[in-house]
Amino acid sequence: MLRKKQTKNNHNQISSNLVENIDKIKNDFSYQINNDFSFRMLTAKFNQKDICLCYYASLVNSDKIEQSIIKPLLEQDGESIANIVTVESVKVLTDCDEINQNVTSGKVILFMEDHSQAYSIDVSQFEHREVSQSENESVVRGPKEAFTESIHVNISLIRKRIRNQHLVSEVLHVGKRSKQDVQLLYIENIANDQLLENIRSRINAITADSVQNVELLEQYIEERPLSIFPTILYTERPDNACTYINRGHVVLLMESSAACLIVPINFWAFFHNIEDRYSRVMFSNFARAIRFLALFLTTMVSALYVALANFHTEMIPLDLLLAIASARDRVPFPLLLEVLLMEVAFELIREAGIRIPNPLGPTIGIVGALILGQAAVEANIISPIIVIISALSGLTSFVISDPSFNFTVRITRFIFIFAASLFGIYSLIICFVMWLMYAISLKSFGVPYFAPLAPSYQSNKNIYFRKPLRNEKWRPKYLLPKDMKMLKK
Repeated sequence: MLRKKQTKNNHNQISSNLVENIDKIKNDFSYQINNDFSFRMLTAKFNQKDICLCYYASLVNSDKIEQSIIKPLLEQDGESIANIVTVESVKVLTDCDEINQNVTSGKVILFMEDHSQAYSIDVSQFEHREVSQSENESVVRGPKEAFTESIHVNISLIRKRIRNQHLVSEVLHVGKRSKQDVQLLYIENIANDQLLENIRSRINAITADSVQNVELLEQYIEERPLSIFPTILYTERPDNACTYINRGHVVLLMESSAACLIVPINFWAFFHNIEDRYSRVMFSNFARAIRFLALFLTTMVSALYVALANFHTEMIPLDLLLAIASARDRVPFPLLLEVLLMEVAFELIREAGIRIPNPLGPTIGIVGALILGQAAVEANIISPIIVIISALSGLTSFVISDPSFNFTVRITRFIFIFAASLFGIYSLIICFVMWLMYAISLKSFGVPYFAPLAPSYQSNKNIYFRKPLRNEKWRPKYLLPKDMKMLKK
């Protein structure tokens, strides 16, 4: 067993024979078939030894290779490769697996005759969009910049806002066949060590062949994949990510993702918008009140209508009850089916508006809703009041801007409708209590989902409404940060 292990390790070591190294890397990257894989032979001026450069042509900057690697090697004298090559990042490699990983990451691998080590030179140039405005998180006040698909650009957007030498960008690797880098960004003297170890262990435990972006990574590291509640915050805005980093949270970035993940997170974070901090206190608190009202309406209004109209008609004013009865006089369907038809129709229109190309989406959504609603009422399939109820519950769901929590709200609406159809208000209240108990039982990377309200922790009391910025003195204690104070005297 020991002999086999030693043989395997020797096989992975770089040979001092240049021809052997070239043959092995050609075999690993299917040189005769893989047209994208390139290599170039030359003789270095400083020691008159043969050198081989290997790289993926589609991932590197060809001008940088020519001006910073090939030209200096052919024309300049020096003591070593590091003194001649003018690229900012040059690493020494001794393992063949590391070489393969560096080639697929856009690095140039340099082999030298009679050297049992290789050099990894960073000249990568991955194509990506320019920094633009976020499409899913609209901005009224504040920076317009959004993340792009380049991880280096995304890190620079964060470092531009957090100019702190303790801001750490830690690299982990995921994927067994296609290795991708996951960058953990946090402030070293604030973030809790146990939280960091929890995140590292979840990422290192991933055994998938490939994890290409943070959207997939989120599903691998979340604690309860079948829960309707999201426990990780997904955002496209670097200013939002920086706010959480300063509080002691950890941000996860990956190449090819124009967004980041923020962990841990609580229930209230999905109602707090970064623009709340950019507006005056009264304005932002008014917006938060609207969001909480919208949450109640979108989850409860349809269910309450089903409960009252089916089981508790005595709670409805007589004039309104007569109006409802006369409107439903010619409708052939039960009230529950009538509500479900409109709710499902609204969801179909919403989904169609998302999938249709942008210029047509809003038009199709509005026209479709008007035509379907009016036609259904005239055909006596549904009553007019159901159109009002469904439109109110559907439109208020758009106030919840976070896409993940928006799905939570929409699914919850259907759960409450079915609960209200059983025993009216009584079954609806029981269902709501069970829904609330389940949400309170959740944790996000060890942090209670309803913290700092339940259980109670020291914080800025920024739960329902926020305070003036000058009164925000504490970081949330449920994160157990190394430094609790935000304001220094």
